[in-house]
Amino acid sequence: MSHLGEIISLVVAVSWTFSAWFADKASRRIGSMVTNVIRLAMATVFLAVLLWITTGHPYPAFADAKTWQWLALSALVGYVFGDFCLFNCYVQIGPRFGQLLMTIAPPAAAIAGYFILGESLTWKSILAMCVTLAGIAISILSRDPEHHVKLSLPLKGILLGAGAGIGQGVGLVLSKVGMEHYASALPQGTPQAMQVMLPFASTMIRAIIGFAGFFIILSMQRGLGRLASGIKDGKGMKYAALLTLFGPAVGVSLSLMAVQFTDAGIASTLMALTPVLIIAPDIIINKKKVSLKEILGVAVAMIGVCLFFLYK
Repeated sequence: MSHLGEIISLVVAVSWTFSAWFADKASRRIGSMVTNVIRLAMATVFLAVLLWITTGHPYPAFADAKTWQWLALSALVGYVFGDFCLFNCYVQIGPRFGQLLMTIAPPAAAIAGYFILGESLTWKSILAMCVTLAGIAISILSRDPEHHVKLSLPLKGILLGAGAGIGQGVGLVLSKVGMEHYASALPQGTPQAMQVMLPFASTMIRAIIGFAGFFIILSMQRGLGRLASGIKDGKGMKYAALLTLFGPAVGVSLSLMAVQFTDAGIASTLMALTPVLIIAPDIIINKKKVSLKEILGVAVAMIGVCLFFLYK
């Protein structure tokens, strides 16, 4: 099917809209670090069951050392660094602005794709980056009565959001490299089911490494007591379970499937539509007010994101 990668990327954007909302709820209730440990543990179990049902192996079968190395690196960049920034960003400035800053992911993916995969980075790509960043600036900058330009959001939240976007974009490219190694490691005559489920098996590797990374950090912070309290929090666990479903279990797996069928920059571009999609639930469910300036900023950022279609 033509444009299959693009269609899957749009599904990912919708999935991540739900994921962002549930991540905000879970992080505010049981803490961002605890939420990450719980959701990646849940994702590992969910993916093991899914792989067992579909391929007969409750683990990433046939994955060689290079596959593990690249996917582990992508997990450390995308999950441990990127999602640590993202979840703390939600607590600081909320999911709507957090997802707006995630539009930094396509430029990050395009630059990483250029250096790591040799994908095109033309003047059109650079223009798209500039327009995207201009849209972000419109939304997060304001002017006081004396006409001084200042941040309308906490600097810490903005830096965390930028880190999250960079982590996701670079992590996606590293995942693509890991899956290419995984595909080449599959022996002749591998069942079709295993080939189809390759992104889910890759996500399981990333979830295992991500869980280990967050668990080590939490242990070093002496936060295992917080983890035990979080597990006992019924509402927090419900939010974490829904986050797991729409995040690493479905959203991340489909994002890896998308880059099998299109360039990482294009896939990341369509996935970056989440800040547009999240405006409605933020108004309806969270009763948040959205200013004309914020809508204009999102629109400009999305124009920049769409320009990435022209970079090939």
